[in-house]
Amino acid sequence: MPRANIWALWGGGALIAVVGFLDDHGHIAARWRLLAHFSSAVWCLAWLGGFPPIQLVGGTFDLSWVGHAFAVLYLVWVLNLYNFMDGIDGIASIQAVTVCLGACVIYWAAGDASLIWGPLLLAMAVLGFLYWNFPPARIFMGDAGSGFLGLVLGIFSLQAAWVSPKYFWVWLILLGVFIMDATFTLMRRLLRGDKIYEAHRSHAYQFASRKYGRHLPVTLAVLAINVLWLLPISVCVGLLELDGMIGAVLAYVPLLVLAVKFHAGELEKAS
Repeated sequence: MPRANIWALWGGGALIAVVGFLDDHGHIAARWRLLAHFSSAVWCLAWLGGFPPIQLVGGTFDLSWVGHAFAVLYLVWVLNLYNFMDGIDGIASIQAVTVCLGACVIYWAAGDASLIWGPLLLAMAVLGFLYWNFPPARIFMGDAGSGFLGLVLGIFSLQAAWVSPKYFWVWLILLGVFIMDATFTLMRRLLRGDKIYEAHRSHAYQFASRKYGRHLPVTLAVLAINVLWLLPISVCVGLLELDGMIGAVLAYVPLLVLAVKFHAGELEKAS
């Protein structure tokens, strides 16, 4: 892995982990957490070289400063959505392991072995944690762990996109469960006028876990969706030249249906 990528991971990841740890053991005002999140994102992008060219509708485009601004928002959002989605036993760990291993399979088949080591090492580390975090969990990730994972996964997606623009779409597809649930929930709460910085339990996965009375079925459902639905589509994008935007639409439409079915973003009494 290039030294610049290592500095991006270490510097950005360390800041997010420390701030998350302090928030787990006390309280840090939302504005200071957000400042740390944006600072970490800017640090990472400075080392990565900003936002890489992206494939859109059959062409590759360099979005220049617009892309860099988008990349900052993207990293901050992936960081926070991972925090939001770490609400039941094992779900964040299962997501990290399956997403990282799925990306590794695609890199290996495409002949880009140099990209494998970061996601593979992270998957192995999280797999060890999953032994204790699997439902019913005996230890929990907290903001320090979930924020760190979200940022690192976002960094991996940008690193890979510098090697091949199609890999950015691969990561967006693999992360689809978390992206769709968190984003759809946020949009609904914003439209309703909720204070989005306040704690809530209105994500689709939270409604689902209350409906079934346990965390395990929902966590296993995420595993199944990642392996049986999102991974095959990401393989088509990464290896079979399916257009990334089309692949993302195919991947996300059923996830949107599930988000609506399980009341994502609705008031909790809807369950």
